[in-house]
Amino acid sequence: QVHLVESGGGSVQAGGSLRLACAASGRSLSTYVVAWFRQAPGKEREFVVWDMWSTETTSYADSVKGRFTISRDNAKNTMYLQMNSLKPEDTAAYYCAAAPLRYARVLYQTQAVYDFWGQGTQVTVSS
Repeated sequence: QVHLVESGGGSVQAGGSLRLACAASGRSLSTYVVAWFRQAPGKEREFVVWDMWSTETTSYADSVKGRFTISRDNAKNTMYLQMNSLKPEDTAAYYCAAAPLRYARVLYQTQAVYDFWGQGTQVTVSS
């Protein structure tokens, strides 16, 4: 069992930056694929990025590639999402998630493989 808690959301102007954190307890995140998803009002939850620490593999959604960076601090059992050059369309509730290392990589873009989720943190980007 893994318990995830996000923090770091807030309001920022377009072009600004925020760093989200996702602190885990229960088990080490190093044994999971971790990801960030987001959900804007009235829209489906969408994939942002996933990271497989064991193979140093990361995959980003095209919409955030080059602007967002996922990282981990395994000693703190925490992962981060650094978001730069934020745009109004990045406004959403952001969720961290963890999935077991048993699926084909392409499946980690889908919500269904993630067993553990945080409660979400709101990011609002104004123009």
